Amino acid sequence: MRGQPPASIPAKNGATTMHSHTAAYWAEKLDLLRHPEGGWFRETYRAAETIPEAGLPTRFQGERAFSTAIHFLLERDDFSALHRLKSDEVWHFYDGGPLTVHLMTPDGQYRPLRLGRDPEKGERFQAVAPAGCWFGAEVAAGPGDFALVGCTVAPGFDFSDFELAGQADLTGLFPQHAALIRRLTRE
Repeated sequence: MRGQPPASIPAKNGATTMHSHTAAYWAEKLDLLRHPEGGWFRETYRAAETIPEAGLPTRFQGERAFSTAIHFLLERDDFSALHRLKSDEVWHFYDGGPLTVHLMTPDGQYRPLRLGRDPEKGERFQAVAPAGCWFGAEVAAGPGDFALVGCTVAPGFDFSDFELAGQADLTGLFPQHAALIRRLTRE
């Protein structure tokens, strides 16, 4: 594994938490790398077939794989910085504690998406961040020191379609979300 592996944080009373493994276990087993937005990731799938640029909306430059997928691990003391993509991204919950994906639509509406294993608490196994929306994530309050998820992007992910939010610019667009923007940007 490249970089420093995530730390394993024991449960407060020494008991096991809802998940069966630690962040460090998953980081090692999945051979995760540090992600520019925060957290740890590994691409697990990139479709061999591509969509030619002529078959894509004009916001794309160049061809794209039909679809891509990654494993993504986020620890409680880290966050996925606000960013946006030119494609939809489907988040899939796998292990750990609940995760909140904070979503801001282009017109400034805020919508939290809560991933986890407890539907009684409004958690679900999948959530979608639509193309063009700003979004970031953090481990939600509750059990678990980390969240292990998968992210599937179609048309497939390309770093040229990825834009990290600038704190000043995004706060200028959405002043009503200034506290969230400060918390989920790295400037």
